[in-house]
Amino acid sequence: MSFANRLGALAELDQRGAAREEVFYRTRCTTPRFGVVQMQVVNISACGFMARTEADFAVGDIVQIRLPVVGSVSAEIRWALGGRVGGQFDRMIDLAPYLSLLAELVRGSQ
Repeated sequence: MSFANRLGALAELDQRGAAREEVFYRTRCTTPRFGVVQMQVVNISACGFMARTEADFAVGDIVQIRLPVVGSVSAEIRWALGGRVGGQFDRMIDLAPYLSLLAELVRGSQ
């Protein structure tokens, strides 16, 4: 199945089952508990992300993560373990902005 076809099928998938793309993107997020926190996004989908961070996030924490193209996106931390966190976006990123986001993330990591 092509990349575009996989993305088109996202609406039919459980959000946690969405295909993730490997990335390497350093960014910041803002949280009520910690203020501004540095993180490195290591994979992303239209529904969420996994990142490395030194912050001691807890399940249920709300973050505003800064991403190219789409700007600041709100997400809930769904799991946290050993300096890694998984977040689910409040709303799935639409297909066209998501494809542009991936293009920017790939370009930025080269």
